[in-house]
Amino acid sequence: MEKKVYGFLQGIARRALAVLLLHVALFSSGYAAPAEGPASTIQKTKITLSITNGTLQDFFRKVESETLYKFSFDESEVSGRAKVSVQAKNEPLDKVLEKVAATTNLEFKQVNNNIHVRTRRTNMTQPKAYVAPVAQDVLRVSGKVTDENGAGLPGVTVSVKGTTNATSSDVNGNFSLTVPNGTGTLVLSYIGYMTQEVAIENRSTINVSLAPDMKALQEVVVVGYGAQEKEDITGSVSVIDNTAFDARPNTQIGNLIQGKTAGVQVLTNSGKPSAGFNIRIRGTSSILANSDPLYVVDGVPSADTRSLNPADIESISILKDASSAAIYGAQGANGVVLITTKRGRTEKPTFEFSTYTGVSQVWNTLDVLNAEQYRDLMTELGQNTDWSRYQENTDWQKEVFQNGSSLNYQLSVSGKTDKTNYYISGGWMKQNGAVRSSTMDRASFKVNFEQKLSNWLTVGTNMGYTRYHDVDVADNQAVNQGGVILGVLSTPPVIGVYNANGTFTSNPFQDWENPISSTDGSERNYRNQRLLGNVYGELQLLPGLKFRSSFGIDFISAINDYFLDPFRTSYGRARKGIGRNSTNLTDYWIMDNTLTYTKTLGNHNFSAMVGSVQQKYKWENNSIERTEFSGTAVTTPGAGAVIQTADANKSIRTNSSFISRVTYDFANKYLLTANFRADASSVFGPEVRWGYFPSASVGWRLSEETFFPKTNVVNDVKLRVGWGLVGNDTGLVPYAFLPRVGYGANYPIGGATQPGNYPLSIGNFQLGWEASEQTNVGLDLAFLNSRISLTVDAYLKKTTDMLLPIEVPRSTGFNGGDANVGSLQNKGLEFLVSSQNLVGDFSWTTDLNLSFNRNKITNILGQNFYGGGVAGRGDASLSREGSPLALFYGYQWGGVDPATGMAYYINQNGESTFTPSPDDRTIIGNPNPDFIYGVTNTFSYKNFGLSIFLQGSQGNDIFNATRIEMEGMSDPKNQGISVINRWRNPGDVTDIPRAVWANTDNSRISSRFVEDGSYVRLKTLTLSYNLPSTLLSKIKLNSLRIYATGENLFTLTDYSGFDPEVNAFGGANRAQGIDFGTYPQTRNLILGLNLSF
Repeated sequence: MEKKVYGFLQGIARRALAVLLLHVALFSSGYAAPAEGPASTIQKTKITLSITNGTLQDFFRKVESETLYKFSFDESEVSGRAKVSVQAKNEPLDKVLEKVAATTNLEFKQVNNNIHVRTRRTNMTQPKAYVAPVAQDVLRVSGKVTDENGAGLPGVTVSVKGTTNATSSDVNGNFSLTVPNGTGTLVLSYIGYMTQEVAIENRSTINVSLAPDMKALQEVVVVGYGAQEKEDITGSVSVIDNTAFDARPNTQIGNLIQGKTAGVQVLTNSGKPSAGFNIRIRGTSSILANSDPLYVVDGVPSADTRSLNPADIESISILKDASSAAIYGAQGANGVVLITTKRGRTEKPTFEFSTYTGVSQVWNTLDVLNAEQYRDLMTELGQNTDWSRYQENTDWQKEVFQNGSSLNYQLSVSGKTDKTNYYISGGWMKQNGAVRSSTMDRASFKVNFEQKLSNWLTVGTNMGYTRYHDVDVADNQAVNQGGVILGVLSTPPVIGVYNANGTFTSNPFQDWENPISSTDGSERNYRNQRLLGNVYGELQLLPGLKFRSSFGIDFISAINDYFLDPFRTSYGRARKGIGRNSTNLTDYWIMDNTLTYTKTLGNHNFSAMVGSVQQKYKWENNSIERTEFSGTAVTTPGAGAVIQTADANKSIRTNSSFISRVTYDFANKYLLTANFRADASSVFGPEVRWGYFPSASVGWRLSEETFFPKTNVVNDVKLRVGWGLVGNDTGLVPYAFLPRVGYGANYPIGGATQPGNYPLSIGNFQLGWEASEQTNVGLDLAFLNSRISLTVDAYLKKTTDMLLPIEVPRSTGFNGGDANVGSLQNKGLEFLVSSQNLVGDFSWTTDLNLSFNRNKITNILGQNFYGGGVAGRGDASLSREGSPLALFYGYQWGGVDPATGMAYYINQNGESTFTPSPDDRTIIGNPNPDFIYGVTNTFSYKNFGLSIFLQGSQGNDIFNATRIEMEGMSDPKNQGISVINRWRNPGDVTDIPRAVWANTDNSRISSRFVEDGSYVRLKTLTLSYNLPSTLLSKIKLNSLRIYATGENLFTLTDYSGFDPEVNAFGGANRAQGIDFGTYPQTRNLILGLNLSF
């Protein structure tokens, strides 16, 4: 696999080098000549050229190739002009333009790096006569809107001035609309470009080139309690906007992030519709505490993103280093994901409708024994029965796996005026999984509204409601615990699905029912309703001084119902049915108030922000389980006769914070950002309740220095350095510093047993924050007039004061307690490359990211932390000092003894043994990848588009615990096809041991089951078509796009399991990369449509 992946990556590298050389070859003539930078003028720019009897377009192209300037013009004003003959040797450009103006009756005006061209309006000694054609009652005007490079601009608003008659350009920049009497003025407007007006004058074709609005083009990045222009960012911040989202249908936030930026590892735990994602920003930062990043949706922190509708997302900013995340203090140690939802973008109300439908299937199945092979194995194990009763040959993978389906609808309306901005949407999605009975559906409603009540007061709200429902299936569990995926593989093929009486069939030798009893024999319903959002107001107190107050909420009501049929399953019959219900209520609110001041004095730009944040989190849970149901008519727990368990819990935690930020830049050259946050949390004791989290970062734009060569080969260079301290308070329950008591003890009092409480844990009033000190050095480069950009970051994260259990004196009456004693570190490199390879009718862009991270535990007081218990064989993972987190731990596999057929292992002395001791266990694998990467290539030709997204991981191991079940041959489970090669007779040479009933020595946790988990996956491929503007105008639409998407179309891997993108233990820090019957990833085929009007 390593050779395959490295060969694949070498191919990518060769193509990237070829693209770079292509750029240099195409543009070297312009870059080789002396040219002034963006701050230059046409008077200072000198040029050498020779043109004889050429067109104006020839002249424009020659000047553009020799300088940094681009011409902006209306084709109708340029075409048909006199030929141009110009000879110039090292002459100022303005003098050359004057020569051309004298012979063509044109005038030229420099605006930044653009030269605007138009017919001379004054001092015309011999103006040409102009005869207008006869006016028509209705004139259809068509044309194309292009940017400064000649590429078509999609979504440009084209309107007739003073009317409501308007349309938008299509994906290639083409537009068409009808104009009464063929008169009036077209107004063309587009975000990031200067609005342009063009007189119609009875012309049926009008082509316009828009000039960039340099001020508007400064990309604004949300950075937490504010925003900064992207070029002023000094920390490590990645931005993913909705142009990346539109290339594929998305069901969850994790889909939007995976493989799209460097330093962020997104793991899909399973293929279930309800499965979430585990996101790690620059590695895992703790052993016991949560390592998930903080999610902030429109300013409101959130823990659950499954219920969010990705169609409402405008952009995602990922704060990766402490200099960026320190503004979130005690919640920022694992990085911060800032999610901004959509706003109105056009003055005309815009309706957008999208829908898609798709099918899915498990892309890989595993070979297992057929009925005859299974009977042979059982006979060899000495398990005989009346086989005439078991003559089926059931393929359980076919019975349980199915063609899944998906359906999605989304409708929104948005718009803005000078005082109002609004976005309103509704969406509905349903997924049926590729495993029987697994489903998920989500309905959402979103309102973003902002109103400017006066010049000094603005109010608004961002509010969303979601109803989420799923039916789960059990995976990552053994077959005797109801694990469906392992049941699919290990259920004997000799039985059918149902007995004659309608009950589910069981294994011939044990009372383990087939996997359909788990999918169909019980009711499992999870229902979630959520209200997430905020209301806010902004006061413009003085010029540059603004006060903002926001109140946010996150209310969640979640109900989980379970009912096991008292008749159809053996376990249900034994318990006479089981009914469970649990209700969880989450009540969270946040209030933040900030005061911001901005000031510009010449080249000095300054801003300062101070504020306070108050938060309160309240959680309640009630649960009950009852058994002994008389029937299935009523399935709620109240119908059960016997209460098995009943429980109720409640917790509250509060946080109080003060925040501040200062930014400064001089001439866009020297940049400074400093943050400070003070946090108090009720989790910790009074003496250590406050934590203080400072950060600072600086930037130096070398390309603005006078000594930097003014050339477009390298046209932007920025160096960034940042340091910061952030915290983590997620590893403890509320008031963890206090001694706690448990309930359920019995005491003899007065000759009778009385219920009571008992001491549960020892207190620690010095229990405090986990702290993460982080340093980041970054470099931003732009080449070839910014057609290629490169970002490189190097970082070091040191987590100290980790919360760990420690031993305490036995005299206390407790076995241990918690203390801040551990430390670990992550360090790594990140590369992010974007390139515009081709522009024009055929365009091609590439985005590539590559991330390296190394994790090391530096101090845990010599303790060992275990995790990943599987298959009744013990723990498969170990975390210890001096090593990376969650290494695989077990016996070193030696092979199979040809004489006896028994497995042997290598002990700590290097000797072979059939019976190793626990002390012989050692490190047998590493689930942490050497590097992860993602590559997106986007192609467009006229109205067609193609997006190809590859994602992969290299150098990580997987512990395939599923093989323990499938190659153990010690019980009546069906086995994998590999056991055909098992040892049978003395002298057999094989790597599969003999079959031995009730003996697990041959299937210990060992290096035998560690496999290379590297993979390259075609994550998505999308082919799209945009309807031309000429057709759109006839059906009164602004845009219409149809597309077909394939997901997980192929995966290149040597892993033998269902899928290499797996983790049976979800986000557990101490157990990663373990496969134990995980619901496999699916291959999806989707057809979709987007339209707007």
